[in-house]
Amino acid sequence: MPYEEGLNITFSFIVALIISFAATPLVKRMAFSIGAVDVPKDKRRMHKKPMARLGGLAIFYGFIVAVLCFSDFLLPSGGINWGVIGILVGSVIITVLGIFDDVKPRPALFKFMIQIVAAAIPVLLNVRVFAISNPFAENELLRLPEWLSIGGSILWIVGVTNAVNLIDGLDGLAVGVSSIAAVALLSILLISPNTSVTLLVMAAALAGACFGFLPYNFNPAKIFMGDTGSTFLGFILACISIQGPFKMYVAFMVPLLVLGLPIFDTLFAIVRRLAKGQGIMTPDRGHLHHRLIDKGFSHRTTVIILYGMSAILAISGIIMILSGISRAMILIILVVLFLVFAIGLVNRLNAHEDETAEHVLEQSETDTEGEHE
Repeated sequence: MPYEEGLNITFSFIVALIISFAATPLVKRMAFSIGAVDVPKDKRRMHKKPMARLGGLAIFYGFIVAVLCFSDFLLPSGGINWGVIGILVGSVIITVLGIFDDVKPRPALFKFMIQIVAAAIPVLLNVRVFAISNPFAENELLRLPEWLSIGGSILWIVGVTNAVNLIDGLDGLAVGVSSIAAVALLSILLISPNTSVTLLVMAAALAGACFGFLPYNFNPAKIFMGDTGSTFLGFILACISIQGPFKMYVAFMVPLLVLGLPIFDTLFAIVRRLAKGQGIMTPDRGHLHHRLIDKGFSHRTTVIILYGMSAILAISGIIMILSGISRAMILIILVVLFLVFAIGLVNRLNAHEDETAEHVLEQSETDTEGEHE
């Protein structure tokens, strides 16, 4: 990698981190002044007092400044890199929608339609999958039909945008998982040949902006990033993950692993709600982080467990690129077995503690009755 490109990537991370960190306290004051406040009013919310929820604006600001400063808006051929412009325009639309939604929640269908428009802009400017490699013939590409290339890419961007939004239920969870995903995508882009420096800058800037915001959002949170942040993060991660090396048939599985936690949680949520006869956008308390909390894990422990799961999936994606599918699957299977064992052990310990508590309570009541006699 040329020295200048390396500096651009490094400084995009640093600049995004500093700006995001510095802007967050200002955004917090702005949130209270415009009424972008999350008031706990149901059992799904884990906080007890009103919280500012516009923090994603600081993430967006750090990212956009870094990308504008260090991205290359010209192609090697000398033409304009319309793809980058499309991503930035789409991200602005998503962020503005998030700001309005954080101030006053908007109808789900309305938000969904705006997200489709925002996703269509970069897709129509060639931020999409045109072809994938043939798994049965080496070095042969299968060109996708135009309708599938455009429709599938829009569906992916909108899907990941909402997937990240849906896991934003605990302090630091969505931004931490997004940080891990951004670092993983950056790592894969760095080890892949002929990667666009603009893609590298975007991944580095996204990671830096997330790390700059995380100290304010980790439990106990001082500010929430709201839909402004969660939908923006999902949008950018989705756009990065359908470019460059991720178009190969093996590598195309990598984003599914890197973004596995929000994607799988969203799919399970859809199945769960349909099975109950509910709308797929109906909020509930069945997400993975809620289930871990209900198992007796603390807020911080639950977030750290999910960080670990996300990191393992991301590492599996990197291993898949370096060593093939089989070794990545071995890692995933071993981790799943460990999680099943650990959660089973926790359930047994909780059951034993409940039995002990009941026994102590019964003994106390017996002793009290004896004293009265």
